[in-house]
Amino acid sequence: MIKFVKEINPNLVVFIDNCYGEFTEYEEPTFYGADLMAGSLFKNAGAGIAKGGAFLVGRADLIQAAAARLVAPGVGKGEGPTWGYMRDIYQGFFMAPHTTVQAIKGSIYTAALLEKVGMEVSPAWDAPRTDLVQTVIFHERDAMINFCAAIQHYSAMNSYVDPVPSFMEGYEDEIIMASGSFIEGSTVELSSDGPLREPFALYIQGGLSYEHVKLAITNAVNETFYTM
Repeated sequence: MIKFVKEINPNLVVFIDNCYGEFTEYEEPTFYGADLMAGSLFKNAGAGIAKGGAFLVGRADLIQAAAARLVAPGVGKGEGPTWGYMRDIYQGFFMAPHTTVQAIKGSIYTAALLEKVGMEVSPAWDAPRTDLVQTVIFHERDAMINFCAAIQHYSAMNSYVDPVPSFMEGYEDEIIMASGSFIEGSTVELSSDGPLREPFALYIQGGLSYEHVKLAITNAVNETFYTM
């Protein structure tokens, strides 16, 4: 796709958000001509350790322009994420490949188990993966809500909370989300969310350890499909 659009207009800037894709493959979008790529430290690259932040990689002139816009003209990369969490950021980067592997193993287990109970999943457990996200199609509103609630109940934090479908700015449908994370907004920790509309697709991602994903998903399956 990058090659195709560049042939039409070589001056186009291709900017990719790859926040769930880092460390899932041997190559990154910049290897194939992406001019600028962004990622979130709340996701793969922060490993559930970094308390905030994001990163940009790509063409030097675009990095400098982005830095000037984000900070101030003339200051650019002279300032950075120096608000007191540098140790967490470095440790997050160090742990990121391992944490991503744990989440991918959890996604494979999720797909395999849900396929076994007759659910429609994407990708399949043995299909190639390019990110952490596992899609599960429920076809029923209540089943999706119950499964999402079970994920919350087996989370590290706020396990007593029941996620409630609600409207969010920018969405046409009610949204439900489970995310009992140590760091608020850190969806590389096990989470699930989706809009409550046909076909009732829930997007499951993350997991700091394979063991936690296995525990949460297994119990969610039992509570959703065998106790209703």
